Amino acid sequence: MGIEPDNFADLIEPFSRRGVDLGLDRLQAALAELGNPERRFAAVQVAGTNGKGSICTLVHQALLAAGIRAGLYTSPHLVSWTERIRLGHDPIAAPCLRRHLEIAAPIAQRHQLTPFELVTAAAFLAFAAADLELVVLEVGLGGRLDATTCHPHRPVIGFASVGLDHAEFLGPDPATIAAEKAGVLQPGAVAISAPQSPEVAAVLSDSAAAVGAELRWVEPLDLNQWNLGLSGAVQAANGAVALGLLRALKERGWPVNDPAIRRGFAAARWPGRLQQLSWHGLPLLLDGAHNLPAALALRAELDAHPERHGLASGPRYWLLGMLANKQGPEIVAALLAPGDRAWIVPVPGHACWSLEALTAASPRLASQLHSAPSLEAGLAQAGSGLQRVVVAGSLYLVGRAATSEQAPVASPGTSDFD
Repeated sequence: MGIEPDNFADLIEPFSRRGVDLGLDRLQAALAELGNPERRFAAVQVAGTNGKGSICTLVHQALLAAGIRAGLYTSPHLVSWTERIRLGHDPIAAPCLRRHLEIAAPIAQRHQLTPFELVTAAAFLAFAAADLELVVLEVGLGGRLDATTCHPHRPVIGFASVGLDHAEFLGPDPATIAAEKAGVLQPGAVAISAPQSPEVAAVLSDSAAAVGAELRWVEPLDLNQWNLGLSGAVQAANGAVALGLLRALKERGWPVNDPAIRRGFAAARWPGRLQQLSWHGLPLLLDGAHNLPAALALRAELDAHPERHGLASGPRYWLLGMLANKQGPEIVAALLAPGDRAWIVPVPGHACWSLEALTAASPRLASQLHSAPSLEAGLAQAGSGLQRVVVAGSLYLVGRAATSEQAPVASPGTSDFD
C-alpha cells in the first residue's frame, strides 16, 4: 500500500483530549484562516453506516480510470494515517502529510479542533496543493455535523446502508441515526441510495424533499454482469450506489463513461474487508465487522460462500476484539454458529469487551468463548487446528493482524471512529 511508518503522534495526540465533539463551526473557522482550501476542488460525499468505504473506493477508481485528477478521503485507517488521504492512485506520502499537519496544527489549537477535524483540515490542504479536480469524501460519523460536511458544495451524495451504530452520538434507533446522516443533503443535490429499511427510507425521502434534493433509489447490481474488485454479496448494493453517483457526475459534465467505470470497479481494492492473508503460515480471513449490521452481513456471506473465502465446511475458529461502546454480545451471537469457537482479545489502546463481560451478558455462548491476552497469543491458540481463522470485531484489530508479521502498529487513538 506504500505506507510509511510515521505515526504523527507528536502532531495528532495533543488533540486527543477533545475526543468526539461533533460540529462544523470550529473547523469552518480554522479552514477560513487556512485560506479555505476546500473551495479549490469539487467533492462527492458518501454517508451511511456500513459500505461507505467500498462505495468511495469504487467511485475513486472509476474517476481515475476516466482520467480525472481525483482524490479520496476515508476513515478510519488500518495501519497509518496516510491511508486516509489518496492523491490520485497513491496514499499521501508521510512527509507530505506531516507538512500539512504542521501548517494546520497551530490554527487547530486556537480553534480547539478534534483529531479528526485536524486531519480533515490537513487533507483539504493536501488536495488543494495537489491541484485535484474532484475528491470523494467519506463521512466519518453521522453527517449533519461531520467534518467532511464543511465542504461547501457537494452536489452528488451517496448513502450506504444505514443501521444502528454510534448510538451514543447519533441516537437510539435507525430512524434517528438516518436523520443525522441525511443532514448532509443540500438544496439541488442528487442523492443515491440502494434499498434501505422502511424506517430509514422514509427519513431519507422526507429529508430530501424538505431541503429540495433529488433522491434516486437504485437496485443492487447483478454481480454476474459487473466485475468488482471487492468481495462479498453486499458489494452489489455498494456498487449500485457508486454507479449511480458516477452517472450523476456525468450528467454534470464530468467525463465519466461506462468503460472507465468498469475498469475502475475491477481495479478497486479495500483492505480489511474479506481479505485473505497468512500469519506465520496460518491462513487468516480479515473483516472489520465492527457493528451488528456488519456482523450479520459477514455471517451471511460466509454461510453462503465459504469456499470463496477459503473456509472449509464445519465449525469455524474466530479471533474477536470489540470496543466497549459496541454491541459486543449481539455481534458475537451474530457471528458464531453452533460448534464455532472464538478467542476474545483486547484491542490495544481501547476499552474493550472482555470474556467475563461477554459470558455474563450471554451465558449460552460461554462454552464457545475463550480468552487470550493479545492478538498474537489468540492467533497461536485459535490456529492450533491449522484451519483458516476469521479475525473480526474491530478495524483496529484487523489493522494489527494485517501487519503483525512486519512491524508493530501505532494505536489510531481513542477519539476516532471504528
